[in-house]
Amino acid sequence: MDKFYITTSIVYTNGPPHVGFAIELVQADVIARFNRKKGKQVFFLTGTDEHGLKIEKKAKEEGESPQKFVDGITSEYKELLKSLNISNNSFIRTTDQKRHWPSVRKIWEKLKDNGDIYKKEYRGFYCTGCEAFLRKKDLENDKCLYHDCVPEEIKEENYFFRLSRYQEKIKEAITTEKVRIIPQERKRETLSFIEEGLEDISISRSKETLQWGIPVPGDESQVLYVWLDALSNYISALNYAEEGEDFKKFWPADVHCVGKDILRFHSVMWIGMLLSAELSLPKNILVHGFIGVEGKRMSKSLGNVVDPFDLVSRYGGDSFRYFFLREIPTTKDGDFSEKRIKERYNTDLADGLGNLTSRTIALAERKKISFEPSAVSHDVIKKIEESKKESTAFLEEFKFNEALNSIWNLIHFTDRYVEEKKPWESNEDSIQVIQNLLFVLSSLSEMLYPFMPETSEKIKKQIKERRKDTLFPKTKDI
Repeated sequence: MDKFYITTSIVYTNGPPHVGFAIELVQADVIARFNRKKGKQVFFLTGTDEHGLKIEKKAKEEGESPQKFVDGITSEYKELLKSLNISNNSFIRTTDQKRHWPSVRKIWEKLKDNGDIYKKEYRGFYCTGCEAFLRKKDLENDKCLYHDCVPEEIKEENYFFRLSRYQEKIKEAITTEKVRIIPQERKRETLSFIEEGLEDISISRSKETLQWGIPVPGDESQVLYVWLDALSNYISALNYAEEGEDFKKFWPADVHCVGKDILRFHSVMWIGMLLSAELSLPKNILVHGFIGVEGKRMSKSLGNVVDPFDLVSRYGGDSFRYFFLREIPTTKDGDFSEKRIKERYNTDLADGLGNLTSRTIALAERKKISFEPSAVSHDVIKKIEESKKESTAFLEEFKFNEALNSIWNLIHFTDRYVEEKKPWESNEDSIQVIQNLLFVLSSLSEMLYPFMPETSEKIKKQIKERRKDTLFPKTKDI
């Protein structure tokens, strides 16, 4: 079987799950399920990033040890995976000393053996929100662009990685699309950043500043910088330390799914590390945007943070998946409003897919018709094959909203077909029409599987048992 390795970023455990990471999980899950349908052996990884100064400070505020604090947050992320029906087959934690730490130490030693790690005194601007040192030109009005805070100016003696040594090789990999960055605007953004000149980067912090992390091999006075630790998860989960069977089989990653705020770490720092360690490079980096709320930036200070658990509890996991996949283009910024999710739910799901399913099953039950694929009309088969081809092409390009639009065009076509043929009337075509409708439902179930797996299975079951269940109650009944 062909292999396919897909990852999300590992989420930072300084707080409970938010809707932005939930969307990343769902996007990755669509890709994983789609490739399983194609017959590939898929390794789907997600996990939690549990070290760093921000977590150490947050745990202290909560009056807990860092380990106890991240254990609690990680359990919430695992619950989110269940509620969204995420099909990952592996979960990595950076506090896992048996599974993760050996690979981190190994890649450190590889970088060191290749002459790419050295120690020097450094003064720079450190943003705790990013867990990163920033350049003066990365700031706007002396503040971090992503966290709207003034970074702390720090003077320390740290270990550095010779990222500058790999500037041309990183540029070549991205320019030639050996590493393909999606969308193109993020590729151009990365190349522009590289053109400004790459600087060597700090990869450790003094233990006087940071206690919570992996000790630097051979120097207990330093702790590994959180990004070297975090990025290594993509190979530690495959047992890179011992070059196990999973590593040999699945590396390199076929797709890294990440947010635009951490693109540079993946497209520059991670690529540089892999080049130094003489490892294969990931094939694709799929970059999604940010989610706003009714035209405003989502933030705790504005009190408009969207809780994914709340949405799932009210609308259901598949409805959550559908709304964000359909409403927001994969690689663009998007906007959430309670009004829009209700409109999508009622119009597309309850009145659209749900109503079509309910009517078809009711007709089949009334006329005691069981589904016979061989009895389907040729023109209906042709229409469905066209829809499948179109939606599959969009899926191949990670255009989930366009793929769903193709599927819903088939639903609209079928609604018109029902109104035209009137199969509830006793006429000589009614049995043929109902067979055609059952075939459409069966095909919709197959096409929807990567996007809405629970709904897909329910439709299959209803066709088999001719049992009418309500897929999507109107929002007034929720």
